[in-house]
Amino acid sequence: MDKKYLTTSEAAKLLGISRVAVFKKIKKGEIQAIKAGRNYLIYNEDTTGGNTGKNIEKSVNRVVREYGEAIKLLGDE
Repeated sequence: MDKKYLTTSEAAKLLGISRVAVFKKIKKGEIQAIKAGRNYLIYNEDTTGGNTGKNIEKSVNRVVREYGEAIKLLGDE
């Protein structure tokens, strides 16, 4: 993606989270965004630059935490 700014929908899709979660991260200051009309524009570097490994690790940990038992059961089959 070569765009300088992303919409909240694009950022949510890229990060693998809901739009509501993106809004919460903006409110907490975890994602920097500027208000543009009724929506926010998120600088593309805030979603892709430098911390991709950290985002992947967080995602994997979340999946294991939420679906760990199901994954273990599937592995036993």
